[in-house]
Parts: sequence; C-alpha cells; structure tokens
Amino acid sequence: MTRLEKILTQILRGTSDANIEFDELRGLLRQLYFKERIKGSHRIFWKENILEILNLQSRGSKAKPYQVKQVRNIILKYKLGEIQDE
Repeated sequence: MTRLEKILTQILRGTSDANIEFDELRGLLRQLYFKERIKGSHRIFWKENILEILNLQSRGSKAKPYQVKQVRNIILKYKLGEIQDE
C-alpha cells in the first residue's frame, strides 16, 4: 500500500482528521486529478464534473480537521478514490 493510499484510507476512516499532514492532503487531491490554484496562503482545488470547490489552508504542517471532513465528503459523494499512477 502506497503512502497516498494510506492517507486516503485514513481520511475515509475519519478517526484522525486532526493528524492529516497538509502536504499529503494536497498530494492526494492532485492524484485524484484536482487542479490547484494558490491565492496567498489558500490552496483552491477544483475538478471537472465536481460542483464543489475546496478552499484549503494549513494550520502549521497539518490540515484543518473540518477541511479534511470536506474532502472526505466529496470523495464519498463522487465516489472518488482510485489513485492513478503517474
């Protein structure tokens, strides 16, 4: 199991939202083919055929727990989660 697969499992499990590294969350979204735009300290992610836009900002090196929950809800709603090799 790759590191990104472990992060995806951890996010979907939902038991440690406060312990997700921000850079790992960004990496996961990029592996799920989200596009990223940087505006100040905010990272804005979007994807074709996904109505929601994710606006993420780190808290130190960690992702904010409520934003991890938003990512989880989008992954589940749109049945994302197949990580493709580059």
